[in-house]
Order: sequence, then structure tokens, then C-alpha cells
Amino acid sequence: MTPLDGGVVAIAGAGGGAGPAVARRLAASGALVVVADADEARAAGVADDVRRAGGRAEATTVDLLDLTATEDWAADLVLRHGRVDGLVHLVGGWRGGSPLASADLAEWDALEPPLVRTVQRTSQAFHDALLAAPAGRFVLVSSREATRPSQTNAAYAAAKAAAETWTLALADAFSETSAAACIIVVKALLTPTMRRSRPDASFAGFTPVDDLADRVADLWSTTADEVNGTRLWMTEEP
Repeated sequence: MTPLDGGVVAIAGAGGGAGPAVARRLAASGALVVVADADEARAAGVADDVRRAGGRAEATTVDLLDLTATEDWAADLVLRHGRVDGLVHLVGGWRGGSPLASADLAEWDALEPPLVRTVQRTSQAFHDALLAAPAGRFVLVSSREATRPSQTNAAYAAAKAAAETWTLALADAFSETSAAACIIVVKALLTPTMRRSRPDASFAGFTPVDDLADRVADLWSTTADEVNGTRLWMTEEP
């Protein structure tokens, strides 16, 4: 038995580079994983990958910028499965920037919705379900840039910092409960495809997606007091 046996964990942005590894790992721990992505085919592919590995999965698409749609998604999961034990936020977005003095603020306009508003909407929609779970977990995967921004990535770093701040506010709402909201910080993620395409590259400081998946799964074996409101570093801390 594991803490996730019989549990339900939703993964937002599951079609990205880390989604398949996180979904497989959570399913191997006994959870039903609900993989959500803006692209229906990507979501379905991740769910199929989990099932081929012997796990339980279902796929969905939902507009995470629409609070009502996101609330309906959370409510449907509770109605059909009786619980939601976690929301893992993997929604990504990145744009290479320019030096700050000449940066185009359109970069912020493009990054703020996927990186900030999806965190706001999922945290609001899943708040009550995570509080009701035996060990509800809200997990944001973030970037070192939020803490140590570079001038050429100001918009990206600011969006990630805003997402982190919102997540820490959620952690305050979870204080003195069995639920927790935390942030896992990486420099960058290393996928098997990246490794195959550049077998001789060092990828210094990158976090393999399987290592990230293990860290996510471990959160249900850790008490809320130990992880709530924390940044868990998987790269060198500035």
C-alpha cells in the first residue's frame, strides 16, 4: 500500500515534457491520474502511455483560463470519483527575451495567461477538494529564474514569480490542515528525447523528468507541515 492507493491526481499541462513521466510515476503509486492538456491528442497520448505501463488514467481537455470550466472539471472529478488528492501544475510557456531596456511587453502579455492565470484558476477550482482529501497536494513546478531573474528573461521570470506568490498564498489558506501547496524549483527539465538527440551534451544543472516525477510522488509520503509553503530545490539554490 502507498499513500496514493485509490487516490485521484489531476495533472494540468500533462502533454508537456514532464507530463508523461509524472503521470506514470503517480499511477505506479496507485493513483488514478487525470491528464489534462489544451491539445486533445497530447492528453490522450499521455493517458495511453500510462495504461500501457499498467496504470489507470483518463484524459481530458479543459480551458484553464475559464474559472467556470475549471470548477466544473474539479466538481466532475469529485462527483465521479469521490475525491481529488492532488493537482500537479505543469502548464508551461517560455519566450526568449531581449535586454530589459528594449524588451517588448508583448512577451508578458503572452506569458501571463498560461503561467499565472492557470495557477489562479486551478487553485481556486480545486481548493475545497484538496482540503477535503486525506492529504491534498497542490504542486507548482517553477523555475530558478523566479528567484534569480536574468535581464533577458524578465517577463518569464516575473510570471513565474507571480505564480509562486499565488501558490504560497494558497499554502497560507492550507495552514494547520492536512493539505499542502508547494513549489518544486528546477533550472530546466531533461527529457529522454533531449538526451537521445544530444547524447554527448552535459545538460549541467538540468533535472531529469523521472527525478522530478519521483519528487512529486514523494509529497504524499511527507506531512503537510513539512512541505506546505516551501520551495523544494532540485537545482542549485541562488
